[in-house]
Amino acid sequence: MTDIVPTAVAPISRPSTRRTRVKLRRINSDFSKPYPDGESKPWWDRLKAALGTTSSDFVNATLVQIQNASRLPSGGISEMSVNSVLAFVEAVEPKNEMEAALAIQMACTHAVAMAVLSRAGGAYGGDRHVALMAAASARLLRAFATQVEAMRRLRSGGTQLIRVERIEVSETAQAIIGNINVQRQGS
Repeated sequence: MTDIVPTAVAPISRPSTRRTRVKLRRINSDFSKPYPDGESKPWWDRLKAALGTTSSDFVNATLVQIQNASRLPSGGISEMSVNSVLAFVEAVEPKNEMEAALAIQMACTHAVAMAVLSRAGGAYGGDRHVALMAAASARLLRAFATQVEAMRRLRSGGTQLIRVERIEVSETAQAIIGNINVQRQGS
């Protein structure tokens, strides 16, 4: 029987500064122009840092993509939704554009999964509607878990860490730790 050794749980880190936010000025029914909630230059630099990039083009394209992907169920562009996605991305602390793109996908998948879950309990369509919404939300939550795993692999380089808690070797046994290469004769 193996002993279970409790491991320490890391405390949840809190952001040391306030999150980067945008305000939206409606241009037409499908597009709003983001603008700073303070001074322009420091705001733009904070956006770049939040997205892990030095490219202004990446920031501009990302803000348009976030607007398109984070619409409310009624179809309107929401400042709250855009800022929610930005907060999620900033919490991930992307190191480059690849990680930022994955973080944006994660944030949008999460938002859609929550919207679908909220509709699952609705009175429309009865049991069939509930079953369809439950299945859709399960697929979305599975996609989110896959994205989280992809981020972990992207950051760790795909390496695995195995932690051995306890090893027991009897007096008559031998133990080898490390890589073992066995070569057969005649091969």
